[in-house]
Amino acid sequence: MIIIKKITRVFLHNLLIICLLLLSNKGITQTIPNSKNPSKVLLPNGWSLSPAGRSLQLGDLPLNIQVSPSQKFMAVTNNGQSKHSIQLIDPQGEKILHEQPIGKAWYGLKFSADEKKLYASGANDNIILVYPIVNKKLAAADTIVLGKAWPAEKIGPTGLEVDDAGKRLYTVTKENNSLYVFDLSTKKLLHKVNLGAEAYDCLLSPDKSKLYISLWGSDKLAVYDTRTNRVITEIFTENHPNEIIQNRSGKYLFIANANDNSVSVIDTQAGKVIEVISTALYPTRLTGSTTNGLALSEDEKTLYVANADNNCLAVFNVSTPGKSRSKGFIPTGWYPTNVRVSGKKIFVSNGKGFNSMANPYGPQPVKRTDNSGVHVGITEQREVQYIGGLFKGTLSIIDQPDDSKLESFSKQVYANTPYNKQ
Repeated sequence: MIIIKKITRVFLHNLLIICLLLLSNKGITQTIPNSKNPSKVLLPNGWSLSPAGRSLQLGDLPLNIQVSPSQKFMAVTNNGQSKHSIQLIDPQGEKILHEQPIGKAWYGLKFSADEKKLYASGANDNIILVYPIVNKKLAAADTIVLGKAWPAEKIGPTGLEVDDAGKRLYTVTKENNSLYVFDLSTKKLLHKVNLGAEAYDCLLSPDKSKLYISLWGSDKLAVYDTRTNRVITEIFTENHPNEIIQNRSGKYLFIANANDNSVSVIDTQAGKVIEVISTALYPTRLTGSTTNGLALSEDEKTLYVANADNNCLAVFNVSTPGKSRSKGFIPTGWYPTNVRVSGKKIFVSNGKGFNSMANPYGPQPVKRTDNSGVHVGITEQREVQYIGGLFKGTLSIIDQPDDSKLESFSKQVYANTPYNKQ
């Protein structure tokens, strides 16, 4: 009897291992029983996905999308727990042109005005990488150095901006809370300004006279005068301001506030907030929408807002400044991190793609070789598969919906949430 029990245990153990190995390269998704949408996916957290549009495969945790001035190119930076990379995309042909591995990257991304270069934040390597674009590919990068790589120096460049005519590069940091200004001709540091709090994004005004900086750690927008090289004012936003966009004239700024499910609208001439747009699904404004990406339609009448933790875009009519109104929602993939518009297409980076993944070689707490608690970028296959490094992002490509389609999309978004109005 004892021998039979041992054989049974061994058999079941081996069967479990075989099942896990078969699943190791596939996403674990659960189709909702009796769902009218067979592609609808139930996530482990109780939310569901029914992403709109078409899609392309991205890397691990895409954080930013940038469109080149002529809209010929699009670039995505992948900044998760596994391998980091920059992807060059043809937005018209809806295809990936090239993927360039990068040691470390985090959010910052910008095309040069002539579309011959792409600038990217090197994150904790404390550099800005400058990629020549040759034959629709990213060539070997040059570097602009902020300091020694972490942990020797804690700098962490995030958002960046480029003034091609003025030969200036601006980048803000999240580790030493600073603005760095470089001469693009010499790659030398011209100015370093203490911002007093962690920074996220920066954006030049159309005339390049001002640099707007979202202060992630202090609920403010800093306004830096590029002629006098000093911060001239700070405007209070809501909690955790991150991405900044503006209309073509530069009269209005839109700032996403991640922790308050909102967008602050600022009149740049008056220097004040004229409206706070709630992006939450319900009037109670339950925290947790994580508003973190913004885009205006080509006619600047519609604002698209990425709600990461609601797995959707919130859509607003912003044709009358200060009197925005909700138009509805668009379902996306899992954890949308950014949104851009090119022509009549909406592009959304989904940080976790469309499904979770199996990790049969996951953490084994009783094993001495388990180092999964160290969350660093993975550059080679390890014995332990850290679950945070297994998510593969996607790029949703959605045709701009009319009112009827948007109404249908909105119903899908509400059907995907585990919450209700009560």
